[in-house]
Amino acid sequence: MPQSSWHAWKSAAEHRPRSRPIALLDETFRDGIQSPSVRDPGLEDKRRILESLDRLGVAHVTVGLPAAGPVAREHCRSLARQIVDDRLRIRPCCAARTHIDDIRPIVELSQEVGAPIEVMAFLGSSPIRLYAEDWDLAKLLQLSRSAVEFAVKNGLPCTFVSEDTTRSHPDVLAPLFRNAIDHGATRICLCDTVGHADPDGVRGLLDFVLGVIDSMGLSGQIGVDWHGHNDRGLAVSNTLYALHCGADRAHGTVLGIGERVGNAAIELLLLHLRELGELGPRDVSPLVELLHLTASATGAPLRADHPVLLDARAALDAAAEGEIARTSGPIAPCHSVTDLRSVFAMGEARHAPAADRIVGLPWSC
Repeated sequence: MPQSSWHAWKSAAEHRPRSRPIALLDETFRDGIQSPSVRDPGLEDKRRILESLDRLGVAHVTVGLPAAGPVAREHCRSLARQIVDDRLRIRPCCAARTHIDDIRPIVELSQEVGAPIEVMAFLGSSPIRLYAEDWDLAKLLQLSRSAVEFAVKNGLPCTFVSEDTTRSHPDVLAPLFRNAIDHGATRICLCDTVGHADPDGVRGLLDFVLGVIDSMGLSGQIGVDWHGHNDRGLAVSNTLYALHCGADRAHGTVLGIGERVGNAAIELLLLHLRELGELGPRDVSPLVELLHLTASATGAPLRADHPVLLDARAALDAAAEGEIARTSGPIAPCHSVTDLRSVFAMGEARHAPAADRIVGLPWSC
């Protein structure tokens, strides 16, 4: 069916002028494995997931939080080394609290592998966190200042991550963000830590944060991340809207795994952004293998009605009728039936345990 046969309202929607290209950051190895329902994958599985993310054009990956212990540090080192040795395009990040003892291992890893590693320095900023920790604004400013300064002094790019941003007061956020930027942070990350935000709140927060950056004379020079959780089922839609409202990097995890009910599913972000023309042309057929691999490695269920699997099957059905698979969906706009069958073979043959755990549709019996 020619595209002129339907009207795409999305193309008529206005959005904030974009000064930076959109990028995706995968959090599967850090926030994803905090889910109590999944297991931390072994290093070899992580290597294969990393390779799949790179093939899909995901720009950044948090390889872990090295200060968490010797195993976490070794996994971070090995994955960062893989990126350097295999000349992958994906860039490594590491999470850290706003504490020098958390950032020092990242500095050491960066020196070991001979490449910069972005520091994602996080700090709680909502009233409930300040109450629980007995912090005040002066303490927040001191913690963030020392952490950002230490990372920048050691030649590492630093993103200041405000935990629970969507429940934080503007009188706290504005000085926190200015303080981090003044001391060298090149990005600010806004976190919907407990899935509190709705779309109106997303726009309000983005307008506020971009206004703070504009007031510093740094419009377009400071990146803005969005990190969303799915407690109200809005993680993907809120993340897409945050990008629409001016954020330029979105976080997600494969299969949406993460704390409580999970994070924004990075595979769905990738599909939607590709359909919107925000990521440029790219082959997303490796997504099927990535889902099977991640399900097998983490124990997370892979539903038979997952949008990626349904769309790929629709493309395969079209190709089986003797046509080139040009469906209205996002998977592989031009694949032969042989190509599409191989996509499923990679998932179902190579990752049989995951295939065994696929949750069937209620009407499939």
